[in-house]
Amino acid sequence: MSRRSGSADLPLHGGRVPHWLGERMTRLGAVMCQAIVHEYGRDELLRRLAHPFWFQSFGAVMGMDWHSSGITTSVIGALKRGLTPLSGELGIHVCGGRGRHSRATPGELVAIGERIGFDGTALAAASRLVAKVDSAALQDGFDLYLHGFIVSDEGRWVVVQQGMNGEAKQARRYHWLSEGLTSFVDAPHAAIEGSGRGHIVNLADRRAEAARRAQVDMLGTLGPDGVAREWGRLEEAKPARIRPRTGPGAGASGTSPGKPEQASMQLGLLPHLSLPDRHDVRGSDVVARRLRGNLAAAAECGPRDFTELLQVPGVGARTVRALALVAEVLHGTPCRFTDPARFSLAHGGKDRHPFPVPTRVYDRTIDVLKRAVQSAKLGREERLQAIRRLDAQARRLERHADGPSVEQLIAEERRQSHAYGGRSVFGWEPAPRGAAVEGDDRAAGEVSAATAVGRS
Repeated sequence: MSRRSGSADLPLHGGRVPHWLGERMTRLGAVMCQAIVHEYGRDELLRRLAHPFWFQSFGAVMGMDWHSSGITTSVIGALKRGLTPLSGELGIHVCGGRGRHSRATPGELVAIGERIGFDGTALAAASRLVAKVDSAALQDGFDLYLHGFIVSDEGRWVVVQQGMNGEAKQARRYHWLSEGLTSFVDAPHAAIEGSGRGHIVNLADRRAEAARRAQVDMLGTLGPDGVAREWGRLEEAKPARIRPRTGPGAGASGTSPGKPEQASMQLGLLPHLSLPDRHDVRGSDVVARRLRGNLAAAAECGPRDFTELLQVPGVGARTVRALALVAEVLHGTPCRFTDPARFSLAHGGKDRHPFPVPTRVYDRTIDVLKRAVQSAKLGREERLQAIRRLDAQARRLERHADGPSVEQLIAEERRQSHAYGGRSVFGWEPAPRGAAVEGDDRAAGEVSAATAVGRS
């Protein structure tokens, strides 16, 4: 009972997430998931994780490199660390991961099933089948190395897995959701869509049913050795073998769909995300009217509508601006996530693009959300409702809001980076030479406990 829900092509980047960022990603990811489950329920959280654009935006707002394949590994890891202690409360369980952790997925599912009461053995079989479909039935030149399986207490699940093409220096992420079709092998994909790069083998296409049946019959008649001999004869008789496709195509026929749109939302096509190899964020990566709506909502609503939020020590206009982007990830509809780069403007990126991670702003964002969720658990919904209003106001204002360009915003953020506790894999941002440093989120002489921890 699974359905492929989308895919993403991402530049393949190495490196590790530094501890100071990984710990923050864990806390922010956990509290955002808590807020989504509280507002919309467990099923909605699974649906969002199954959408490639939302998933990329989620990783970008958490401070990972906005376009990198590393978002997949880091987000799955952060959720596993952050949600495992909350699994009894939330009813959400994160299994698997990269490399050896992916191979442990079936055992983890069986153990959780025994503890919670669902059929963990059946889910372990589903985990194996999903991996097999995207690695064997669909041969597109990407070798799977990551498999994340997120399951609810009701036994509904989402799979996020990623493959690598070393020659093309690209990674491809595949998303599955346990809603929809009744077969893993008979058209579990609504479509296969992406950049045309040759031929693919797609035995999961409905039109490939005869080929699947013939393979089973051949194996039963000839046995493994006989199949190997037949393959050898074909290889000798064939002057040039058709190379496997290194990107998804239009279907089993292998015809190219032409240049894909960034968000393929037409009937019959899955959403497919394709991001550039460059690190810098440009104006063309961002839907400007949406960004200006976020900024305008933070400027107009912050001082007036968020009195309780602003009572958190150190929270000012810069934190409210980050909260406006976080609020959209919490409450936005799928069509609003076609520009994941925009969400990197909340908390920057570990590689200093679009700017260093403003650790003081990041810590206060977590603090505000944590207080809002804790209050909501006690029946006081005012703070969570304030964050929702911030998102709604951004959508209203974006039609006529004006503001700085993306490039101007990034330049100003870098100028103020030291005041915001800017940090990247290259270290802390130094103070500008010969210039007074201003920061509306830094009260004179006040260093919050969260900031002190972040400096350690």
